[in-house]
Amino acid sequence: MSKATTLTEVIQNNRTLPRVLTYLEGEDHARDVSFGELYERALGILFHLQRIGARRGDKLILLLADNEQFIDVFWAAILGGIVPVPVALGISDEHRHKLLRIARRLGRPFIYTERRALERLGAFAAQAGESQVFEGLRQRAFLVDDLDDISRAGDVQRVSADDTAFIQFSSGSTSEPKGVVLTHGNILANCYGSTEAAGFNEHDVSLSWMPLTHDMGLIGFHLIMFANRVHTHLMPTELFIRRPLLWLAFASRVRATILCSPNFGYKHYLKVLGERAVEGLDLSAVRLMFNGAEPISVELCDEFLTRLAAAKLSRNAMYPVYGLAEASLAVSFPPVGAPMRTITLNRHRMKVGDPVELVSADDPNAVRLICEGKAIPYCRVRIAGDDDVELPPDRIGHVHITGDNVTRGYYEDPAANAAAFSADGWLRTGDLGLMHGGELYISGRAKEIIFVNGQNYYPHDLEAIAQRAPGLELGKVVAAGVRSRGTQLEQLVVFVLHRGGMADFLPLATQVARLINEQAGLEVAAVLPVKRIPKTTSGKIQRHLLEESYADGEFDAGQQELAALRAAQRGPEAGSRTAIEERLKGICDKALEGKRVDIHDNLFEIGASSLKLIEIHEQIDREYPGKVDLTELFDFPTIAELAQHLQSKLLQA
Repeated sequence: MSKATTLTEVIQNNRTLPRVLTYLEGEDHARDVSFGELYERALGILFHLQRIGARRGDKLILLLADNEQFIDVFWAAILGGIVPVPVALGISDEHRHKLLRIARRLGRPFIYTERRALERLGAFAAQAGESQVFEGLRQRAFLVDDLDDISRAGDVQRVSADDTAFIQFSSGSTSEPKGVVLTHGNILANCYGSTEAAGFNEHDVSLSWMPLTHDMGLIGFHLIMFANRVHTHLMPTELFIRRPLLWLAFASRVRATILCSPNFGYKHYLKVLGERAVEGLDLSAVRLMFNGAEPISVELCDEFLTRLAAAKLSRNAMYPVYGLAEASLAVSFPPVGAPMRTITLNRHRMKVGDPVELVSADDPNAVRLICEGKAIPYCRVRIAGDDDVELPPDRIGHVHITGDNVTRGYYEDPAANAAAFSADGWLRTGDLGLMHGGELYISGRAKEIIFVNGQNYYPHDLEAIAQRAPGLELGKVVAAGVRSRGTQLEQLVVFVLHRGGMADFLPLATQVARLINEQAGLEVAAVLPVKRIPKTTSGKIQRHLLEESYADGEFDAGQQELAALRAAQRGPEAGSRTAIEERLKGICDKALEGKRVDIHDNLFEIGASSLKLIEIHEQIDREYPGKVDLTELFDFPTIAELAQHLQSKLLQA
């Protein structure tokens, strides 16, 4: 890897090399793009961006679902000194709110997207009273649909290591999203540090399904791989969600050496695999299987490695790492080839400043933590108390980071910057952890973030959505991410202040779950009543107390009572169904395994998350090609309504 100082130098240094990127679009459809072709295409797109007025330092929102289109325009912006701002396309109102808020924060950004996405955003903006923000975007939009000639090259702009390379915005639909500003120097420091720690080289072959709007997808499995001239394979996230078994089938086929997934991806793969034997896979080439982006389940790692042992996947390939967007991705890596190491602590002795209390695995209060290694080169980690003073080893504290890879701040957000950095310049990550044996273990989080399906959500955003239910208001609803004993994934649980009976609470619980599901695309594991919401003396909600009570099983009886009331209320299933209703019900039953689905049930009320909707839509599209758009599941949320809509489409054909 050449010692470039900017991403512009990286692509210019790579353009003459006989290397390719491979886009995997389906089981038998792959497309290779050479480094030279990528460079020429980026220059051609840059010409169009500059023609519509985009100049060095301007911001460009990237709103694209297609990996190849995203990569092309990302590098076009980099070459022109234009600042890319990746935003997930999404299918929910939460994503559209976020994009409009980002646009407002950026001032006068340009946007690169497809016509259909822009039209949908315009329709939503009109409903949400955001037409003025949208009109500004529309006037500075370039539609990929109109890209018919890239023969003319744009003008490459000189940039420095201190210039902003791109901005990655956090969650934020009802609150202002924070834009993590990353310089060329930040990203390349991370690249060099990660490479020294993990030994990336030109002989590696990588494969990723992570979205390019996510730092692991964009930085980890494109920019770092590209800088190291790794043969990179990119698989659409939506394809992984629909057909997760293709992921490792591809890995076996291309002899991948480097893979990645957050916790939920490993779980999703195993769920679809079911009880089937692993056959026809050879994963012996895999040397690193990154596991990050959300809390890591030791039990899930063990289960995954055990199931895939038949495919010759080394147990030492699992690579649990710690990172965050503010660090340009990577903070700490374990030694390459080392077995996973864990410690088991008393879950009730894990407050800031507590000395760790090691317990046996069978202790009723046991919680296992996984080792996430040492800080990569050019980055430093410390564990600090509430006073920002470093704590000795084996004490729980706040995880702080500093180094060349760490952002200097959030985009035009003095308040967020003041809260994020200590007086001596260390970034407060918001996570809790400890140093044990000189290595980092993450124990929880101090900042209020919920991890679901590899994405971060702020509780107050979800609470604001829930408060739209009649009778709810600020302070009466608490969203929390919890992991019950014996479970491998964090679940979203909503606690609601309610002093009446369970029968009175059930309609409210149903509406809260539906609102969050519809607006944010998240499945709510449970909506539960509480007689009191614990708060500090200053009035701050103590989510951790509710989370601990849930994990200890204190709400189990209430959940069972609600489930019984729900079942009694629904009564017997509807009788006769049309042929289309029958086929749609079969699809929904399979996707929502374990849930009872009647044709008049609102899918959002019974927990059809955005991932499940993609799965349901994919099966409907197989049965009725091109007849139902994914977004129409929001317009016709019951099987009966969707069947009637589909019937009218078929009659028009």
